[in-house]
Amino acid sequence: MSGLRILFIDDEGAFTSTLLERLELRNIQAQAALDGHSGISRLDDAAREGTPFHAVVLDVLMPGMDGLETLRHIRQRHPEIPVVVLTGHGSTRDGMRAMQLGAADYLVKPVDIEELVRVVRNASEYAGTLPMQPAEPPQAD
Repeated sequence: MSGLRILFIDDEGAFTSTLLERLELRNIQAQAALDGHSGISRLDDAAREGTPFHAVVLDVLMPGMDGLETLRHIRQRHPEIPVVVLTGHGSTRDGMRAMQLGAADYLVKPVDIEELVRVVRNASEYAGTLPMQPAEPPQAD
């Protein structure tokens, strides 16, 4: 198991379920919250239980508390956890705004699963929430 624990906060249940299934196939532990309030509660609970998440993947456009407001709350309550923001098709302005608010990175939907894993793993290692993985030795031909 990779040891990577991710919390997805996204109101699109079908999208999130598909991503979680694909991550499970890669031995990555992932949980979902369908809105900002429940996502923050899950982060609080995990920290209190001693099983914090290594990273959060956060959608920008959500009803109620949107992604940018959720990001502000996460930065205040869990500043050590890197947040990777997902934006809609071509909405890089939201991604840049999220970076100004403290997001580690942003990706544009639809997201490539391998790129998502790479970005989240790198952000987690850089933030120190996940120990760095040793480099793979070069393959002999």
